[in-house]
Amino acid sequence: MENNTAEKVHCLIIGSGPAGYTAAIYAARANMKPVLYQGIQPGGQLTITTEVENYPGYPEGIQGPEMMINFEKQAARMGTDIRYGLATKVDFMEHPYKVWVDDDKLIEADAVIVSTGASAKWLGLPSEQRLNGYGVSACAVCDGFFFKGKDVAIVGAGDTAAEEALYLSKLCSKVHMLVRKDQMRASKVMQDRVFKAPNIEVHWNSETDEVLGEKKVEAIRIIDTKTKALREIPVSAFFVAIGHQPNTDIFKGWLDMDDEGYLKTIPGTSKTNVEGVFAAGDVQDKIYRQAITAAGTGCMAALDAERYLAIKGFI
Repeated sequence: MENNTAEKVHCLIIGSGPAGYTAAIYAARANMKPVLYQGIQPGGQLTITTEVENYPGYPEGIQGPEMMINFEKQAARMGTDIRYGLATKVDFMEHPYKVWVDDDKLIEADAVIVSTGASAKWLGLPSEQRLNGYGVSACAVCDGFFFKGKDVAIVGAGDTAAEEALYLSKLCSKVHMLVRKDQMRASKVMQDRVFKAPNIEVHWNSETDEVLGEKKVEAIRIIDTKTKALREIPVSAFFVAIGHQPNTDIFKGWLDMDDEGYLKTIPGTSKTNVEGVFAAGDVQDKIYRQAITAAGTGCMAALDAERYLAIKGFI
């Protein structure tokens, strides 16, 4: 049941990964009194990552969940009102913008920063989730380094899968690439690069039946889609590269999106097609998808929102 008694806020941030928390740090320091709702996965995708070694400022590396706790603490120390809750509906028809949280709490905001991220698509195997962070990963650029000199497997057939397979081939002794059909969806140039890499072996008509290992990935069992024959390949890691799904369903009809559902922003800014609504992080970035690029766009969104609120006379 909807509660129509609205709470009025200057700056509402939806989502709590590196983009949302960075936006919150900047917004709070600019006295925008930001309210941040953490969403279904507080801390975002980094909370299902183990070691993070490619974020500047952590010379020894840091665990993903710990890093997100640090981000949250910094945002809170600056004065962000951080709350647990999920935005379930929006109305951007007129100002102030309406956002419903957990279906019944109504927030009216002068400016909205959308940083709801994107979720990796998974195969849906129980073993894949059980070993997530213990050799199973959806980001070769994030985690490939930990398997230097080892044999690994990657599943996927598009440009991203080809790109990640090539990235892994520079670090790992062997890359087993699993393709469900007898051809790849990747562009010809990417396919050619894969075929030329001496340590990438493409397994056609192959689906993952199971990821094997008790405490960490030790092998994969694959099934031939034509003959139904099963076989095992010993590997130390299993990378899933079948795409990401931006968390943008509630913004359909309000914010411009590309054909995959990523929010469109005006190049060089975080501005969406709705004045006063900004987008940051993986929800609008399907190319880089790194913690540091998400944090960078979170900074941009807060600065853009601050200028907007100042011009409109809200702060």
